[in-house]
Amino acid sequence: MSVGLWRHRDFMVLWSGRTLSEVGDAVSLLAIPLLAVTVLDASAVEVGVLSATRMVAYLFLSLPAGVWVDRMRKRRVMVVCHLARAGLVATVAVSAWAGWVTMAHLWTVALLSSVCTVLYETAHQSFLPTIVRKDQLLDANGKLATTSSVSQITGYGVGGALVSALGVARTAGIDAVAYVVNAVSLLLIRDAKEPPRVARRRDFRRELGDGLSFVFRHPVMPRLVAASASFNLFSQMIFALAILYLVRDLRLSEGMVGVVLGLTTLGGIVGGLASARLARVVGTSRIIWIAPLGIGWTVLLVPAAQPGWGPAAYTVGMAGMGAVFAIYNSAAVSYRQRVCPPELLGRMTASVRFVIFGVMPVGALAGGLLGSWLGVRPTLWIAAAGVWASGLLLYFSPLRQWRDLPDEADAPAGGQPTTSFPAPHGRSPVDPAGTAIGGVRGG
Repeated sequence: MSVGLWRHRDFMVLWSGRTLSEVGDAVSLLAIPLLAVTVLDASAVEVGVLSATRMVAYLFLSLPAGVWVDRMRKRRVMVVCHLARAGLVATVAVSAWAGWVTMAHLWTVALLSSVCTVLYETAHQSFLPTIVRKDQLLDANGKLATTSSVSQITGYGVGGALVSALGVARTAGIDAVAYVVNAVSLLLIRDAKEPPRVARRRDFRRELGDGLSFVFRHPVMPRLVAASASFNLFSQMIFALAILYLVRDLRLSEGMVGVVLGLTTLGGIVGGLASARLARVVGTSRIIWIAPLGIGWTVLLVPAAQPGWGPAAYTVGMAGMGAVFAIYNSAAVSYRQRVCPPELLGRMTASVRFVIFGVMPVGALAGGLLGSWLGVRPTLWIAAAGVWASGLLLYFSPLRQWRDLPDEADAPAGGQPTTSFPAPHGRSPVDPAGTAIGGVRGG
C-alpha cells in the first residue's frame, strides 16, 4: 500500500503542494504576530483580537461549509482559497515594506484568511478520496498528518531565520509565493474523479438539526464535546499571548522564538506515535481521561517560566500539552466515529466542530483581554490550570467506568462494553493537533 502511494503521481503532487503550503502557514503564524508585537508594539488586547480573528470563521462558517463545498468542484475551491490567501499575505508584505501596516489591516487579513482556511480544509478532506482508492485512504491520511507536524517545525525554524535575516516584509512575501505554488500544483493533478453534483431540494435546517440532536442527546458525547471545547478555550488563551510572552517576558530574540515554537510541536508527533500503544496498555476509554490529568499538568510550566531557563520550561510545557491532545484526539474522535450512524457522520462532525472550534476565537479574545487587565503571566496561570482541569469533565463521566470503548452506541450510562477497538495510529484525521500559535485542537 505504501509503495503504491509513493508511485502515485497525483497523490505525490497533492502531498508535496500541501506540505509546502503548511510550511508557509507556519511562517505566517510566526511572522504576522511578530510584526504586530515588534513593529506595531501591539498590546495584549490587540494580539488577542488578532488571534481571535484568525479563527472566527470556525464559529460562523463550520456548519454551512460542508453543504456549500459539496455543491462545488473541490479542486476549484482549494485553488481559489490558496490564491486568495496569497493575495492577502502579499498585502501584508507590501504594507510592511512601505511602512503603512496597521493593526486594522492585520485583523482584516486574519479574518479573510480564516474564511479561506475553513473552506480549504473542508474541500481537502472531500478531495482526497477522488484521487486515491478507498484502501489507500488510511495510508494517505497518515502521510498527510505526519507531514503536517514536520512542516510546522520546519516552518517555525525557517520563519525565525528568515525574519532575522530578511525582515518580516520579505518573509511574508515568500509565504505568498508558497501559496501560489500550491495552487498551481493542484492544477497539475490529472485524474481527480469528482462526481457531478445533482441539484435537488434539501431541507438545510432540518439536516443540521439532525446532527446537533444526535450529538447532544447522546449519553456520552456531550461530555467529550464539553471537554474538547474547554481544552480549546483555555489553550487558545495561551496561544494568543505566546509571542508577547516569549518576546517581552522571556526576552527571546525573533530567531529563538521560531526555534522554541518549532520544538513545542514535537509533543504532538510523540503523542501521535505513542497513542495506539498507550491505548492498548491503558485502555481505549481510560486513556481519554488519564492523558489530560496525568500529562496535562506539564502546561503549568509555561507560566512558571522565567528569563534564562524559561525557554526550556516553556518548550516542555507546550510540548506536553501537544502530546495530551494528540493522544486524546485519537481515542475521542474514534469513539465519535464508531457510535455515529454512517448517514449522520458528516453532520455529526460539523456539529462537533462548530462547538469545539467555535470557542477558539472566544478563548483568544479572552486571553488578550485578561492579559491586558491582569497581566500576561497571571492570565497564563489561569489558562494553564483550565487546560488541566478540563480533564475532570471526562473523569466524572461514564467513561471512567469502562476500560475500553464500545464498538456501538449500546453502553449509554455505565458498565463495561462487550467489545473494544484499538485506537487509530497517529493523529486525529478530523481534529489534528494544531500549531503552537494556532492552537492544539482538542478532540
